[in-house]
Amino acid sequence: MPVDAFAVLAEPARRRILDELRDADRSVGELVAALTISQPTVSKHLKVLRDAGFVSSRTAAQQRIYHVEPAQFAALDEWLAPYRLLWTKHLDKLARHLDTMER
Repeated sequence: MPVDAFAVLAEPARRRILDELRDADRSVGELVAALTISQPTVSKHLKVLRDAGFVSSRTAAQQRIYHVEPAQFAALDEWLAPYRLLWTKHLDKLARHLDTMER
């Protein structure tokens, strides 16, 4: 069954985790400290993000280090591209209309 990326990203805590990981790879402990969320909750959200392909992890000594996987975001970007074009077209039309009103 395909993952609904929007359902995964709808959870605010998961977006906060991704925001933290955008700047640098982090351990679970670092994420817990930065987000002031309990360790079990962070781990639960990391599992969802990992299963959906948004993050991956590596082991370093006794820690698991997580980082963002750009491929899933590229797939989202690809899906959103036609909608961006649609809005650009409408916004360009609005700009032309507003220009004619100023004259």
